[in-house]
Amino acid sequence: MAKINGNEIRPGNVIEHDGGLWVAVRTNTVKPGKGGAYNQVELKNLINGTKLNERFRSAETVEQIRLDLKDFSFLYEQGEALVFMDTESYEQLELQKDFVGDRAAFLQDGMMVTVQLYDERPIGISLPDQVTLTITEADPVVKGQTAASSYKPAMLENGIRVLVPPFIGSGERIIVDTNEITYVRRAD
Repeated sequence: MAKINGNEIRPGNVIEHDGGLWVAVRTNTVKPGKGGAYNQVELKNLINGTKLNERFRSAETVEQIRLDLKDFSFLYEQGEALVFMDTESYEQLELQKDFVGDRAAFLQDGMMVTVQLYDERPIGISLPDQVTLTITEADPVVKGQTAASSYKPAMLENGIRVLVPPFIGSGERIIVDTNEITYVRRAD
């Protein structure tokens, strides 16, 4: 672990602060007219998700944490647990659905994900930014709505609803952004 000054904290840095693991979400350097400059940092707890605003002066030091990133393959869903396999050691890892969040619906058999580990304990997971899914049902196009860019609701094979352009129909494969849960384009 490396020590960094309080004014060197940048968004995305994981630090140890007040006995917990925090990721810097937003930083802002403030130079008041009186007194020394400081770094105003919005922190998010990696374990329980609470947020905190903290001031760090340049003389203060914090521990910067290095997270291990490991590739896992999604195997299957078992009740409220999701089972992943380490691609190197073939060991299995079970994570609760609420740990993955709403994006658990985008998991597909064999999908590669990256799990962030701290002391061999999972603290975060990142899915691919885009996935290809089939539309199971789409509303028909309403005539006369062509003047504005009108989108219509469609149901995906995983049960998620997204807005798609009027020319997309049921049975077509589209690419969906897993972070924003939005339509990107037709799949090739």
